[in-house]
Amino acid sequence: MNETLDPSNWDEMRQLGHLMVDDMISYLSTIRDQPVWRPIPDQVKETFSSTLPHNPTNSLAVYDDFKKNILPYNTGNVHPRFFAFVQGTGTPMGVFAEMLAAAMNPNLAIGEHSAMYVENQVLDWFKEFLGYPADASGILLSGGSMANFTALSVARNNILPDKIRKSGLRAQEKQLVAYCSTESHSCIQKSIEALGIGTDNLRKIQVNEAFQIDVAALKRQLQLDKENNFLPFCIVGNAGTVNTGAIDPLDELLAICQSEKIWFHVDGAFGALAKVVTSLSDALKPIEEADSVAFDLHKWMCMPYEAGCVLIKNKKAHRDTFALNPSYLHTDPGGLAGGPEPFNNFGIELSRGFKALKVWMSIKELGSLAYIRMIQKNCAQCQYLGSLISTHAPLELMTPVSMNIVCYRFQFPTDDLTVQNNNNKKLLLELQNQGIAAPSSTILNGHFVIRVANVNQRSQQIDFDILVKESLRIGHEISNNLL
Repeated sequence: MNETLDPSNWDEMRQLGHLMVDDMISYLSTIRDQPVWRPIPDQVKETFSSTLPHNPTNSLAVYDDFKKNILPYNTGNVHPRFFAFVQGTGTPMGVFAEMLAAAMNPNLAIGEHSAMYVENQVLDWFKEFLGYPADASGILLSGGSMANFTALSVARNNILPDKIRKSGLRAQEKQLVAYCSTESHSCIQKSIEALGIGTDNLRKIQVNEAFQIDVAALKRQLQLDKENNFLPFCIVGNAGTVNTGAIDPLDELLAICQSEKIWFHVDGAFGALAKVVTSLSDALKPIEEADSVAFDLHKWMCMPYEAGCVLIKNKKAHRDTFALNPSYLHTDPGGLAGGPEPFNNFGIELSRGFKALKVWMSIKELGSLAYIRMIQKNCAQCQYLGSLISTHAPLELMTPVSMNIVCYRFQFPTDDLTVQNNNNKKLLLELQNQGIAAPSSTILNGHFVIRVANVNQRSQQIDFDILVKESLRIGHEISNNLL
């Protein structure tokens, strides 16, 4: 009857904790000397097929299993030459903050406790960082996908705020339609599907040669939809597309939305934070007037996963979309259920972890200027990489470098596009499998390209020199096999 899940020997647990901290500091401080990525051997994969354990295992043995079968086969995004998928590196303070948050284990849905105030302060900091109104609302979420979903939910409900929650989309006589570019992230389509609007009613507008939304084509589609009795409710602008880093003409999109009284949402998953970079500030300034903006903190802010954020200018519209107060969530001033306005009123989740602590501690430790310098450094590094590629034939730069993404390929001695694409795929896989670097890939105008997305606080100039040198070496080896 007195059984507990706590350890029987707290001193042994303390020693294990000290060992874990020492091991992880060693892991991070020497990560440059390790391969970026390792394929997982079949025998290691087999260990994850064992049946449910019914009896206890010594805690040190569990940790040893982690060090043997899990830690060596990480995705690699803590390494200075990880350039795939726009994944941040994390920081040591972020690691410690996650431990502290887990030990406190609060639920950030409701209540008078310190974690609620921490999240509100973090939200205020990012309003200031992006020049967003101080009286706007916001919430921390798992990432950009949920941040975009939350913003689009508010945009949809704002069309008929008194009816959609009660009667659903049938309360609206006209079919709702939203707009984005063909380069927008897949989570925009997923959100539109989940919101019951349907993919057929998400207008994916063509892009120009710079992979920005074609504003003239958008205006034509908008006019056509109004003539056909559709109801435009939202335009999504990209502050850094996932494929190329292109920034849509946000000022023009904002003007259209203001003229047509349409919700203007900015998907700034990583790019919104580049607003602090002098060369990009003008292009991103319209974020200040957007109805909502979504961005990630586990990308350019280097927070450990997960940490995303959405800011919404109209706090009432935000609250009206999600607020629900059953008796068990009743608030009482002066007690545990008091405190700041419940975050439950601003999102779909009731159970919410203490994501804000790692953000709060990291920003306090480093200061916002350190993050600004890091973002500027990453953008400058990509300009440097672009110049290296342009001067090292047969490497070919496939898009202009507009922010922190570089797309390139090796020009193999063939006119066959399929062969070109297959060989560039081989080149990419060799970079990864040899543990040299971990870029990712995408398809641009039918070309398979190697894609470097740099939000890496650990990367240095030498890492890009190595990437180019090894791309040339592997490319020439593949070329020689073609002859």
